[in-house]
Amino acid sequence: MKIGYSPFELELKHPFTIARFSRTSTPIMLLKIEHEGFIGYGEASMVPYMGENLSSASDFLAKVDLSWLSYPFNFDEIISYLDDIAPGNPNIKAAVDIALHDLKGKLEDTPCYKFFNADPEKMPLTSFTIGIDTPEKVIEKLQDAGGCHIIKVKLGRDNDRQLIQTIRSVTDKPLFIDANQGWTDRNEGLEMVHFLAENGTLLIEQPMPREAIDSNAWITENSPIAIIGDEAVQRFADVEKAKSVYHGINIKLMKSAGMHEGYRMIKKARELDLKVMIGSMSETSCAILGAAALAPLCDWCDLDGPFLTINNPFRQPDFADGKWVLNENPGLGLGLKAE
Repeated sequence: MKIGYSPFELELKHPFTIARFSRTSTPIMLLKIEHEGFIGYGEASMVPYMGENLSSASDFLAKVDLSWLSYPFNFDEIISYLDDIAPGNPNIKAAVDIALHDLKGKLEDTPCYKFFNADPEKMPLTSFTIGIDTPEKVIEKLQDAGGCHIIKVKLGRDNDRQLIQTIRSVTDKPLFIDANQGWTDRNEGLEMVHFLAENGTLLIEQPMPREAIDSNAWITENSPIAIIGDEAVQRFADVEKAKSVYHGINIKLMKSAGMHEGYRMIKKARELDLKVMIGSMSETSCAILGAAALAPLCDWCDLDGPFLTINNPFRQPDFADGKWVLNENPGLGLGLKAE
């Protein structure tokens, strides 16, 4: 089983600003795993706050030896092997996992979503993300969101209310809010929750720092809308901890180390009566389709990477009426631009 990889700089349409930083591009590691004439594609998107970069990804991959791996794949065994190489590094582990799922689908001539019993007819609407910016820029960005029926808004600075009022001046679409741990006072945070609820918000991700467990739990207890753990929920072990703190969790493949553990997290969340959102980083069509294979099992969807970038190396997946459309092609259903 042959593994190959190459760096790629994914460029954003607009500078992307959240509560704690801003960027204009995202380093990506694109991965290929070849076996019996088939190629599986994977991706690691390394946004700054996750702590990975192209150098750490290359160092990790240099230690990966898949000569022991045989088909059919045992994904519990695979993730255990990757975790034994080094702790952390969920982004590059996700790339390996996604590539192996794509490869499995091609070996079996089966779309990935069928491995999880996901029904394409239950695909939730995906949101379109608006980063923190000036009112003029926010209005400009909203012009790109025409195909999406939900707007996701990044908050966490001192102009939060102005940003919402600007959006409401041009659209009445429902909102997802992501504070990215940007709120520091829980009383002020709860006031903002009520303001946002009055302005058509459906949910709020990670209102306060993930270490502020009591304050996040207090906001959740008093909130009229869903409060979702994001940075506080990285991998499977974190799902149980979220039960008494949030109404639900946000799963991202770049946090969960891939599709297999993401699926396990969804099942565990359902056992705990937690709501589930599936989200993404700045990603190409490759990782987006990996998450889309799980999206029909979730309540909410935030998979907008291809809309926010300008040099996606793959074809844009099919999108209609605010939703990603899963096809019958084997594996991820990923289209190469050269085809």
